[in-house]
Amino acid sequence: MDAVTRTAVAMGSGRRDPLVGAAAYDLSRDDLGALLAGEPRYRVRQVWDGLYARVRRPEEMTDLPLALRQHLGAVLRPALRGATRRSADGGETVKWAWSLADGREVETVLMAYPDRVTACVSTQAGCAMGCGFCATGQAGFGRHLTMGEIVEQVVMAMREARPRRLSNVVFMGMGEPLANYDRTWAAVERIHGELGISARRLTLSTVGIVPGIRRLAAASLPVNLAVSLHAANDELRDRLVPINRRYPLATLAGACADYVAASGRRLSIEWALIDGTNDRPSDMVELAAFARPLGAHVNLIPLNPTPGYAVLGSSRRRVLEARAELERLGVNATVRATRGAEIDAACGQLAARVSGPPFVHPRGVR
Repeated sequence: MDAVTRTAVAMGSGRRDPLVGAAAYDLSRDDLGALLAGEPRYRVRQVWDGLYARVRRPEEMTDLPLALRQHLGAVLRPALRGATRRSADGGETVKWAWSLADGREVETVLMAYPDRVTACVSTQAGCAMGCGFCATGQAGFGRHLTMGEIVEQVVMAMREARPRRLSNVVFMGMGEPLANYDRTWAAVERIHGELGISARRLTLSTVGIVPGIRRLAAASLPVNLAVSLHAANDELRDRLVPINRRYPLATLAGACADYVAASGRRLSIEWALIDGTNDRPSDMVELAAFARPLGAHVNLIPLNPTPGYAVLGSSRRRVLEARAELERLGVNATVRATRGAEIDAACGQLAARVSGPPFVHPRGVR
């Protein structure tokens, strides 16, 4: 009995096949083999290559018989459904707010530069970290994304990027990747192994989940780590990044040092500059004292403006001054270009426009 007949019989008898209606990118090769039971064995390779090597939808796999294409299109559902798509910067920045099967929303951003094309993906619907300046944090936690929901964001970005090749993936969208470690790491392995993106071009961001950093230090792939620090004294960081109360700066620094030693990779520190809050010369001295022993590179991020947020991002002049101060203190620092402000490209902002309150606070892409 081939796959098409098998599914029709199951549906006609009222039996539920657990693979029918599954999200395509959550399936393993074995799952796909079970779904294609009764078909020639090479069909599994054809469909798998179609999904990953050619990033095609089932109905676009013209090397398959029409009936099988129609069957796969019916039983392999997309995890992401396009709720809103916006573009900016002459089409070089694209942001999606996707609707998931349970009605929750997540975001993906594609950013094209002269030397690279980067996708910024989400790992959770909402976030439990509660950072006060972050739109996603203000929304609260919904749920973890599955491996397939994460991978499919990269697939959609690859399709959009054509004819250019997607070169980098940053896990800096909605959610805390290391709080969803197992699914996020499974997505990393699938993106690296099947979509062919180098581990050295994959970057996981965290607000400082120390157990996750330690797991990452022992992981099999040399991915990059970015720590969203935003304050380098415990009193201020307790307010800006509440997880600091569980994993204070000294504990975080120790985990980061272990990661650097184990991976041989350079640590990145993300710092969203908030006017009069963490952009003062004294803040730069504290940041340098944290970053220098780790050999870390600092990304200064002007906070994306959002109406209704009382505190503004630092001025362009102050951002450049902060970079110069860090460099005088022996820390390599760059200013991240702010892109897509007109399309709510900072994390959580577009979902705010789609869903309405309580998304009212901004953050630069972490």
